[in-house]
Amino acid sequence: MFDSPLLAGSHVFALLSVAMGGIILWQLLAYVRLRVALTAVSKIPGPPAQSLWSGNLAQFLARDGEAFQKHVALDYGPVSTLNGFLGEPVVYVSDPKALHTILIKEEHVFQESGDFIGLNNTVFGSCLLSTVGSHHGKQRKLLNPVFSVNHMRYMLPLFYEIGYKAREAIGARLSDGPKELDMLGWLARIALELIGQGTLGYSFDPLVTDRPDAYGEALKTLLPELDTMLVLRKLFSFSESLPIWMRRAFVKTFPPGTRIHSLAQIVSTLHSSATQIYADKKRGLEKGDAEMVNQVGKGKDLISILLRANAAADLKDRLPDEEVIAQMSMFIIAGLDTTSNALSRILTLLAEHPDYQQKLRQELLDARAAEGLPYDDLNRLPLLDAVIRETLRLHPPATILFRVATQDTVLPLSEPIRTTDGKVMNAIPVAKGSQYLVGFTGCNMSKAMWGEDVLEWKPERWLSPLPATVTESRIPGVYSNLMTFSGGKRACIGFKFSEMEMKVVLSVMLPSFTFQLSDKPIVWNVGGVWYPTVGRESNKPELPLKVGLYQRPAANRAS
Repeated sequence: MFDSPLLAGSHVFALLSVAMGGIILWQLLAYVRLRVALTAVSKIPGPPAQSLWSGNLAQFLARDGEAFQKHVALDYGPVSTLNGFLGEPVVYVSDPKALHTILIKEEHVFQESGDFIGLNNTVFGSCLLSTVGSHHGKQRKLLNPVFSVNHMRYMLPLFYEIGYKAREAIGARLSDGPKELDMLGWLARIALELIGQGTLGYSFDPLVTDRPDAYGEALKTLLPELDTMLVLRKLFSFSESLPIWMRRAFVKTFPPGTRIHSLAQIVSTLHSSATQIYADKKRGLEKGDAEMVNQVGKGKDLISILLRANAAADLKDRLPDEEVIAQMSMFIIAGLDTTSNALSRILTLLAEHPDYQQKLRQELLDARAAEGLPYDDLNRLPLLDAVIRETLRLHPPATILFRVATQDTVLPLSEPIRTTDGKVMNAIPVAKGSQYLVGFTGCNMSKAMWGEDVLEWKPERWLSPLPATVTESRIPGVYSNLMTFSGGKRACIGFKFSEMEMKVVLSVMLPSFTFQLSDKPIVWNVGGVWYPTVGRESNKPELPLKVGLYQRPAANRAS
């Protein structure tokens, strides 16, 4: 898909350079018009620009940007204005009423940014993350039932099987006593296998032995590679109107050794691997359910379910093969680091709060959760649910989500705000082309809604009814009055899948192992998905924890 029989080498580069130049010129003219329309928005309070070129965005997106993100979210109220490239205002929104308008009521107006859509189209093809409007709606209509609770129930035994393999693999390393283990590495391996088997019916990693997998390595390196290319990603916005083969051909013109060439190799591996898996699945489906049961995932994986649903759908509602293939790697990328890094954060917090670790372990032991619970029983464990919800409230794995207005409109507010010139603003005038940052942190950590202890990790807040200030605010998130998984038509389609993964892993691991902090300093870094490192100097994602075998007290063992 990277090569064209008509254009090659320097001819491709020359043609694309002309096309890019025209698109960039058009973008600059549109930018000038936009700046004039944003005069009122620029008067909304916000932090001063750090630089003329990048405004505040470099601070907000930097790997050490946690303090600045919280400063924006918590110190300027539910609406504030950042300075974008060349001083363009970017409105940070955590006001629930405004978020409801952006994500639900006028979702068709507030779309993903062009570079986000263009990048995902180049990397994956036509998938949920790279389509908008009716095209996105068609894909979502077919995919929503695939992630139903009934299918989660159906897949749960498969998840427990993988959990047991992981428990065996980790336990084998502790036969001589407690050891420091990189739990991020282990949780990433477990999450990849859970998503691989649960989504694609494909095994990346036997867990009990080490086995290289080119597809798995490409999936694991994609996001770190993209995190280093924030400026180059703007190219995909300018090239959004070009056909996908032309964009991929442009990427391939970069010389070996450059990051964008490495990206091209990753994308090629993702596409070829997904295509092969899809072909195997389709052949299995054509041979009947008996053949599907013999495959990895035993026909319970989401792609097998999707293939059946696609075949049964009306012709006008079916997804073409290339769109099903595009979803495959996208599903794994969307759920891999988010789930494994969220689990890493949970284990870190449980290591910091050994009392909660033991309370949760006891709940799991009493329920015999490690033996495998039905879906509904697993969801009735109150402290397990509370620990996950509170961690996702205070530490959403991803905090960077832009929306761009496709037309002029008005953004209503729950409460008026005062501008820098002393005027009161009851609604925000929205200009076509203006940018908005969805305020995950600001909404999840609003003192006005959650109380004065909002910055504390307190799972017990979920063991009693939530404050009326939360429930009556009508936060538009799809998950538990939180913005962590976003909301509306473009919310995370797999949030129940991710939640089930976390509950199964914790149910199997905590009754068997103890987790303590190591002597190494752990720092959490901002990225497309937040990740831990040892200190600020290292950029290697890892989470060293002291792990030991849990020994039940003699009285408990006897009972």
